[in-house]
Amino acid sequence: MIYLQLFLSYLKIGFFGFGGGYAMISLISNEIVTQRGWLTETQLSDIVAVSQMTPGPIAINCATYVGYTVTGSVFGSLLATFACCLPPLTIMLAMTIFYVKIKDNKYMHSAMTWMRPALVGLIAAAAVMFVNKESFFHWSSIIICIVSFVAVWKKVNPILVMFAAGVVGIILYT
Repeated sequence: MIYLQLFLSYLKIGFFGFGGGYAMISLISNEIVTQRGWLTETQLSDIVAVSQMTPGPIAINCATYVGYTVTGSVFGSLLATFACCLPPLTIMLAMTIFYVKIKDNKYMHSAMTWMRPALVGLIAAAAVMFVNKESFFHWSSIIICIVSFVAVWKKVNPILVMFAAGVVGIILYT
């Protein structure tokens, strides 16, 4: 039964998660933490952090980790990942058929323009979701973030920046 619920949950997330992985985090939190109670906010925060560091889209990585955490099996992680990928794949295949006809349509262009603020709101909701008393940013985290941002802006290799920020975080928080 848990496998069916997991599949349906991630199918719903896949269908309604417009705007990419960060925009989907609030939907994942609502479905997995609030409605199902499978994980805590702290567990989901940890999964999102690991998902950001591993290669691939964050929402799909989250699906893989959540599927494994909830079911304790590789099949659960594969099922959640498949369910998360199925709706966008289906929609993109259908849209590809009609792409040539709708790409210059003024109504489609207008609809896409109006979606942008909603996507910004979903991403902001995901960021605000992680600000709570269990995972609130410490002053040192803010400094690491600012220094990392400046380093990347100054064209320092992002992999070196991530590694250095990780080392500093380990030193400060252990």
